[in-house]
Amino acid sequence: MKRDSRCWGRRALAGVMCCAPWLAAQAALTDNLGTSVVAMSLGNAVTADPPGLDSIHFNPAGLARIEVNTRADAFFGASIRPYATFTQPDGFDIGGWKSDPIAGMSTSPVKQTLYIPGIGPLHARLPAAVGAGLGFALHTPNSKWTFATASYVPQAVGIDRSKNPNDPANYDGSTVIIQRLVFLSPSAAYKYSDTLSLGVSVPIAYQAFSLQTNMRMPNELLGIIGKLQQGWCGPNGGDNPVDEFGFGLCGGGKQGMLNPFNKVGAMQFNMTAPVDPTLNLGILWEPKDWFAAGAVYQFGSQTTLTGRFQFDAEPMLQQFVYGVWHSLQGPILASTFGMPTNIPSVQAGNASMTLPFPEHIQGGIKIKPFRDLQINVDANWTNWSRWNKLIFNFDQNVNLLEMARVFGVANPAQLVIPRGYTSPVHFGYGVDYTPGYGVHLRLGYEPRKSSVPQSSMDLISPLPNLNVKSIGLGYQSESGTRLDLTASYAHGSFNLPANTSCNLNCNNFFNVIYNPYAGLDVSGGIYVRYFGAAISRPF
Repeated sequence: MKRDSRCWGRRALAGVMCCAPWLAAQAALTDNLGTSVVAMSLGNAVTADPPGLDSIHFNPAGLARIEVNTRADAFFGASIRPYATFTQPDGFDIGGWKSDPIAGMSTSPVKQTLYIPGIGPLHARLPAAVGAGLGFALHTPNSKWTFATASYVPQAVGIDRSKNPNDPANYDGSTVIIQRLVFLSPSAAYKYSDTLSLGVSVPIAYQAFSLQTNMRMPNELLGIIGKLQQGWCGPNGGDNPVDEFGFGLCGGGKQGMLNPFNKVGAMQFNMTAPVDPTLNLGILWEPKDWFAAGAVYQFGSQTTLTGRFQFDAEPMLQQFVYGVWHSLQGPILASTFGMPTNIPSVQAGNASMTLPFPEHIQGGIKIKPFRDLQINVDANWTNWSRWNKLIFNFDQNVNLLEMARVFGVANPAQLVIPRGYTSPVHFGYGVDYTPGYGVHLRLGYEPRKSSVPQSSMDLISPLPNLNVKSIGLGYQSESGTRLDLTASYAHGSFNLPANTSCNLNCNNFFNVIYNPYAGLDVSGGIYVRYFGAAISRPF
């Protein structure tokens, strides 16, 4: 009895220690959202208790616990519903323009979309993104080795706002897809002793990036020139007969009158890296039935994507450039600022970019204070600071980007989109209660402090702090067949007064790429819902 008391004391102390990190809980960007049905139900806190073939991702050392040949199938659906409202603050002024037409508007309902390898973006708008996973593990009786492979999705964001052409969010991502599909993951685990296992896996992924967005550039300089045109050119844009002897501000006619709130064009990218391998290393220590610890290091990669780009230009800048170059003194001004001689309606070509897949470290413990109750706690860190900026390289100068030289864009064959992400640590928590008869009741909680700070928030990555709450149900038969079900829900909100994020609403003179809602207050948030089912069985 005394020994039992000491044992309970140790377990209680471990329980207190594992609950202490709640006070410092933080979170990350899209780590492990939907990667595993069982892991989601436990707040992704599973490195000390890796769930079957999902060990390939969370801790490949956990594969050593699989003692028979096993097949696993998983199915899931996830919906991501961002929303935003735009408000014009007192004193709003963009180069003399004092009323933005999208002020007071809200974004329209959002649907999901997918990228189909070898085909491209799926043009159908889906109520939820759906997917499936398949895995196999092979184990020879009495062997210390287990080998496995699986397909799964470690990263997926697919947002489609294209149904409503007047949705103000179309200026910051009409469709956005960032998707990473692991199609093969050769893995091996070695049971070093009864308490210690080691594992390695090599996920080989298909990385896709697709972006379509309308563009507008509310900026002080454009506003000032537009107001000057109104006074100099008249309401029709061509009522000043002496203008052609000057700088040609009126030469583009009514279409060439600058308005900082008008659409200037659109851009789209469709890029992939068909084969991008990384490496996972894991360790699992199980000294007691009631205690275990585990850790995994997931190496990142400098993923190089290639594909196509296209820029579409609206008549406003086309006609403005035409008028300047067809005046007496305009060419001097245009040459000084590096303006193009013309802007084609459509310009397309080849493009490449580096989209880093960040390294990830995760470690945790499991304790069982009672025989039928298990508590898991994991700490996570992902190096999202590697997404400081995204650089697109084109096989030619883009005439539309040449218009931005005055704002410091020196190379029109390259587009630099600032990101400014950070790398916080966050914790995940899971509880597994086993009432008997092979049934598991699970709860998960994962408070995530976003890797996207307020100073970098935009509608392409509208990811504020999220509290992910999950429930799960599992059943294991005497024959070894396992069935698991999970549902998760998360909501986060943000409030960005004007000039809070220079990826969104700064109206500084040089913040032209890219602040489509310059000077506006933007508030909004995101809802994430997930449902998954998995079945594994010996074969």
